[in-house]
Amino acid sequence: MELFLAFIFYNYHKLEEEHLSEELFLQMKNYSFFFDDNRFDMDIVPKVEENALYELYFDDKHLYILASFLEDEESSLKIFYPLEKYNTLLDNMTSKLLWQFALLSLISIIISFLFALYTLSPLRNSLKLLEEFIKDIIHDLNTPITSILINLKMMQTSEEAESIAQSANAIAMLHKNLDVYLRDHLLEKEKFYVKEVLEEQIKFFQSLYDYLDWHIEIENSIVSSNKNALSRIVYNLLSNACKYNTSTGFINIIMHENRLTIVNSSYGINNPKRAFDRFYKESDRGLGIGLHIVQKLCNELNIKKQLSVKDKVVTLFLEIP
Repeated sequence: MELFLAFIFYNYHKLEEEHLSEELFLQMKNYSFFFDDNRFDMDIVPKVEENALYELYFDDKHLYILASFLEDEESSLKIFYPLEKYNTLLDNMTSKLLWQFALLSLISIIISFLFALYTLSPLRNSLKLLEEFIKDIIHDLNTPITSILINLKMMQTSEEAESIAQSANAIAMLHKNLDVYLRDHLLEKEKFYVKEVLEEQIKFFQSLYDYLDWHIEIENSIVSSNKNALSRIVYNLLSNACKYNTSTGFINIIMHENRLTIVNSSYGINNPKRAFDRFYKESDRGLGIGLHIVQKLCNELNIKKQLSVKDKVVTLFLEIP
């Protein structure tokens, strides 16, 4: 819209400039017959064959026309108008057009904004309904997932039951991820031993990815954070470290004082700077929200993070308050 208005302004300015020159030309021509306009001056100059009569000319100081002077064939009547005054008229005209252009631009922006609101309103309503629907599903899933996990603990230990428990835990983790992603609420901080949170998540992923080489060094440090949120962060980081690892890869987890380091082999990350962007993923696996949830929770808990990739080895540091 703005480019279209600028194009119109440019062409209209050219037309107005030509109109101004044409108007002055007609007034000077009229002056050559009646000499009744004090805006113009005149002079008698030698006739030059190259200069036709009653044509508009420009020089360094004037706009002028040449008119016939009585019956003298050797001289011409030069009627001129100061170039400085002409430029002033041109500037005033340009200023007026600019104000009109600014007003039209403002009107077009307002109309475009209102039109965008009108056209996007059904989409916003649909997204709101979808979000509410997903929240309701998450709420309804909570009860059966909890029931499954409780009943599995009561069953006798078997390979089948353990497999079902792992699947149920995976669904529960996804449920909690979606809940964190959709709900905005303040996270209350508490002091707790971080080892319990780390070991819970490590145990879960070790059973699923037992073919990886795990190296674990954890100090039982006390941190001030939100326990559930930190559990979400560790879960998503380990989930990515396992899913995008190689078949003969490794995972090193080191917790020293308040610094958590996770190092893992991988197939490499093409865009490390975009790894925490919402919906960004480098393969067809996953939803692209796991690391975005990590970013969101780290920001809320003032946890500093740093990701680096070198020779297909991914290193991530977390500084937990």
